[in-house]
Amino acid sequence: MLTTMLAGALLIDSDRRKMADEVKLYAVAGSPFVCRAKIALNMKGIKYENFEEDMSNRSAELLKFNPVYKKVPVLVHNGNPISESLLIVEYIDEVWKGVPILPQDPYEKAVARFWAKFIDDKCIPAIFKAFGPDGNEQSDAEAIEQLQILENELKAKGTKFFGGDNINLVDIAADFIAYWLGIIQEAAEKTLVTNDKFPKITVWADDFVNLELVNQVLPPREHLLAFFKKRFGKA
Repeated sequence: MLTTMLAGALLIDSDRRKMADEVKLYAVAGSPFVCRAKIALNMKGIKYENFEEDMSNRSAELLKFNPVYKKVPVLVHNGNPISESLLIVEYIDEVWKGVPILPQDPYEKAVARFWAKFIDDKCIPAIFKAFGPDGNEQSDAEAIEQLQILENELKAKGTKFFGGDNINLVDIAADFIAYWLGIIQEAAEKTLVTNDKFPKITVWADDFVNLELVNQVLPPREHLLAFFKKRFGKA
């Protein structure tokens, strides 16, 4: 009886804290890095106020809250700003309990952070280089090499997501690969990722973007396609 009462009190306290918290997100709709924060907030069921930024005319609030990088996303929780998308995701996981985003085991947590950093440091830059104006066979091969490492990791895990049966930090970090990459390939009329070459990544990407908590925060495909055709499309 006492245990039940304590559990109920903790749930009530958690609900009250969610209601009392002031959560703001400074964002740009088409950014995969912003979507990382939105997915994490959705996972925890946190209500927040979204402030859409014009990066050609940054608001005074954005410059105040992120004076160093002057970039989005910035999460402001009860007046305290946190910038950099993966740090925001970890902060959300620490502050609001419920569905875990990072593993609880210290080693598994370190491994998840390793793969998230690998995606940011190796995969995304290689992909942009391959589709950029200086893209060539060598840059294509480098991007494919990095993506193959992720493919091998998914194959080794043998699970639906990098997080197992549910998404975790690594899946969220890879949102660009799951959604944006396919649109860039269509815009540039060049394909690096196919079902034949990357069967695990292809299935994972479909499963990831079709999750309701992910799908509801993704920017419209047609808007991104128009943007990337201007950036990567053939003249």
